[in-house]
Amino acid sequence: MLLLSTASLTGYGLHRVFDFAKKSGFTGIDLALTPSNYDLWDDQYIKSLSEESGVPVLSITAPSKGMNQKKVERIIAIAKTLGTQVVTFSPPHITDKNTTWFSSWLAKIKRDTHISIAIQNVAPKFMFFIIPEYKNSTFTQIKGVTGDTALDILGVDTSSGMDILKAQKMLGSSIKNVFFSDRHGPKTGILPGSSGGGISHLPLESFLMKLKTTAYSGFITLRVSPKAIGVGNAERVLQNLEYMKKYYEKHFQNFKQ
Repeated sequence: MLLLSTASLTGYGLHRVFDFAKKSGFTGIDLALTPSNYDLWDDQYIKSLSEESGVPVLSITAPSKGMNQKKVERIIAIAKTLGTQVVTFSPPHITDKNTTWFSSWLAKIKRDTHISIAIQNVAPKFMFFIIPEYKNSTFTQIKGVTGDTALDILGVDTSSGMDILKAQKMLGSSIKNVFFSDRHGPKTGILPGSSGGGISHLPLESFLMKLKTTAYSGFITLRVSPKAIGVGNAERVLQNLEYMKKYYEKHFQNFKQ
């Protein structure tokens, strides 16, 4: 199923985001929570938009830092209200004072609910060049927290010899959501094949075909930069979303083994 991350349309109100998703034929929404956008935390408001548009909120992505047990509980409450199937968390940020929400609380939540609690990989970043910003963030570590993961394609560190195909193989059936986008040199979060004559610069087509051969039944979420999607120009936004829908159908949905 193809989802649209609200992060891809930052600058638009949620009503417009649901409208874009509906018009372009996306299956559902990934609600990318940010501390400063209060509408994203208003579950009743979002539920009304979802029911009005007929577009479900199938995935929620928690903020990447500043997390604690209280915030986790609030996010799970939102997920229950919206009927969300997957909630994705990042590993603890170095500024998170208490990490028990990650080390033990998430696994408990998964046991007590029918919601998939996934941990996503993050791109390696360092403070003062030596201190990692995120703790317990290796592929092995994120897989061991709840048994469910989300694969962020842009978070795969290719400089270490890893690539998205190896990452997919390593995480295997634990993957419940794939955050999908392309990169070209310093440009990240671009649409697949949007530079270089329509050819993806990451092995995205091979990646999707590999997913298909493993009978992947999770979500594929378009999470690109707002500039890449064309925010500010509604016609261009729709064109790009329709392009992505056709890309998904060609390389994954209609791919035959």
